[in-house]
Amino acid sequence: MRKILIRLLGVLAVLVSIYFIGALALVTFGVPGESVGGETLRFDELTNDAVQLPPLQTYTARDGSPLMYRHYAVDSDRALILLHGSGSHSEYLYPLAMAIAASGEANVYTPDLRGHGENPERRGDIDYIDQFIDDVADLMAHIQEERSFAQIIVGGHSSGGGLTLRFAESDYNNQADAYLLLAPYVAFNAPTTRPNSGGWATPYTGRIIGLILLNNVGITALNGLPAIDFDMPPEFRTGTETLSYTYRLNTGYAPQNYAVALEAIDVPLLLVAGGADEAFFADQYESTVTAYTEADVVILPDVSHMGAVVDEDVQMPVIEWLQNLK
Repeated sequence: MRKILIRLLGVLAVLVSIYFIGALALVTFGVPGESVGGETLRFDELTNDAVQLPPLQTYTARDGSPLMYRHYAVDSDRALILLHGSGSHSEYLYPLAMAIAASGEANVYTPDLRGHGENPERRGDIDYIDQFIDDVADLMAHIQEERSFAQIIVGGHSSGGGLTLRFAESDYNNQADAYLLLAPYVAFNAPTTRPNSGGWATPYTGRIIGLILLNNVGITALNGLPAIDFDMPPEFRTGTETLSYTYRLNTGYAPQNYAVALEAIDVPLLLVAGGADEAFFADQYESTVTAYTEADVVILPDVSHMGAVVDEDVQMPVIEWLQNLK
């Protein structure tokens, strides 16, 4: 009996060694040799004359960090927190945020998420995987302290939509009175996602798998390693873009389980996307989302991925939905 036990322990030790050696090998060598390249997003659509762009303001997160946001102020007892997508910051949300505020339907708050913006403490990184949703909850508390709102809506574009879904599956879900998804990143394995988000994203797939294996057994020390790069053409760069993410930031920008996140939403939900989206399969949004929750889904022909926030055709469906919220 003792010999059998020793043999079993030996086999177990070998299996554990294989697990850790395999995971570390993936982390070390599972990086892309070069960028996928190919088509990228329509960044030329983001050029706009933001003459009324609100100045950046500061709120204090629970860890004491000063974080930045813009406030499109209006006389309304409703607030919309609108989260930007990968690689950028709050400024590109200006056309839609301005239109919503001008309609009088909601105050719009557009934060520069931690690790992004003009001068972040650590570009492309956060301290722990769920720090983004804690930061959004802290922004909620800040704006409620400044001005008590009857309704707070959480929304986001692209990866900001993914973060919105992560918020919905968190313990903070009951703090949102509605959700707005604009061409959202649902998950890497969702029917809506094109390979490498249409060619603009280059994930370190092997490294990500290795880090998942390590995180599954509580090892997080390597979560600050780069895990994904983004291909923004040089002519559209301003020095404020964030073109590489660590594993913990990239993981925190999407739901753990999109089905669970969608099932958790029992308040009004609007999804707007363009039929010409280069990053996602827009024709798959309705079936993917409504399989788990009730939602209004609007697909606009000829609107691109970036067009989901800058195209004027997007403004009216969003404003009309806000008008009909109770």
